[in-house]
Amino acid sequence: MGIAVVQSERLEDRYPLNVIVVSPNAQLRQDLEEKLAPERWSVLQASSGAGALELLRRHESGDGVLLLDPMLPDLEPEGFRAIVGHRFPNTQVLMLNSQTGQLLVGSASPTPVSVKLVHVINTGGAARSASFAPVAAEAAQVAPERHGVKLRGMIGNAESMQRIWAVTRMVAARNTTILVTGESGTGKDLLAQEIHLISPRRNQPFIVVNCSAIPETLLEAELFGYTKGSFTGAMQSRIGRIHAAHGGTLFLDEIGDMPLSLQSKILRFLEQGEVQRLGGNDNLKVDVRVIAATNADLKKQVANGQFREDLYYRLAVFPIHLPPLRERMDDLDELARSFAARFLPGAALGREALQILAQHSWPGNIRELRNAIERATILVGGEREIKAEHILL
Repeated sequence: MGIAVVQSERLEDRYPLNVIVVSPNAQLRQDLEEKLAPERWSVLQASSGAGALELLRRHESGDGVLLLDPMLPDLEPEGFRAIVGHRFPNTQVLMLNSQTGQLLVGSASPTPVSVKLVHVINTGGAARSASFAPVAAEAAQVAPERHGVKLRGMIGNAESMQRIWAVTRMVAARNTTILVTGESGTGKDLLAQEIHLISPRRNQPFIVVNCSAIPETLLEAELFGYTKGSFTGAMQSRIGRIHAAHGGTLFLDEIGDMPLSLQSKILRFLEQGEVQRLGGNDNLKVDVRVIAATNADLKKQVANGQFREDLYYRLAVFPIHLPPLRERMDDLDELARSFAARFLPGAALGREALQILAQHSWPGNIRELRNAIERATILVGGEREIKAEHILL
């Protein structure tokens, strides 16, 4: 990984300090831990944003540093940083290069992780440069009192998006259940995060459950939890993700893929505000705001008997539909430049490159655009201008 190890006589004076490495790349996490552990930091690992938030909750005392791979499987990095800033203001978030594991400090030469961390500790956590403005200050911008219609972290000046920003502001202040619909790649997860971040629950957990990513045999246990001995392998009792979201927001992504066998239990949870763990007899009261999302036509699934009608109407109290990128092409340039800056700070998009982007139909929507820009920032090499030949569609 090319990470240098720097010794410091002042490290022992500053303990304890937790370093949390957050990346879906297990090899990158392990490499960083091996480099940093000899420095006597307490190194923890998380493969997702939700996992990192749980570690932060358990190790909340004192200052800490979170090394963040922006390619999180469950949360957008900016939304994640804002959540950390709200709930754990003593934790500094430093962005990693997903491939090299080096810190992205806004300069041409990536900084070795251990060099930066020594500086953080030796300055009492004050090494927050202009490139890394304090997360707490950044998160303060999430407050509902901010000016203008546009939401923090959300890009879009198209009229359709302005209407969405306006209604999102209105409903975020309530506990109303929300159903976000739209084609795959339109940013439903990002909108769910934004709703949580501008809601009164913003200092509480934001728990993500991808209903299509968890096998049906495990989904019920993940959602509701289980008691010790309730099934083979249940060596100890565990709360479910619904209970883990108590006081905060539960985001049920790809709700259209939820098995019919579980839909009745989700409906009961929504109506009664309580859950029962597998193998348990007690009903546990929970205070959770639910946001669901899907790219499926739930009305069609209801007609085909694939989705419960009563659950559909319980979820769609306040529906929000995100338009595909082809219907908001006025936002294309701003979106592309935003992704370019994320993947390669200081990069510029040439005129011909923008023309190629504008001529594409984008069936994969914003996710496809993000992938195209990431490829371009790799192909550009040592240059800073993304040209037509760097755009592969």
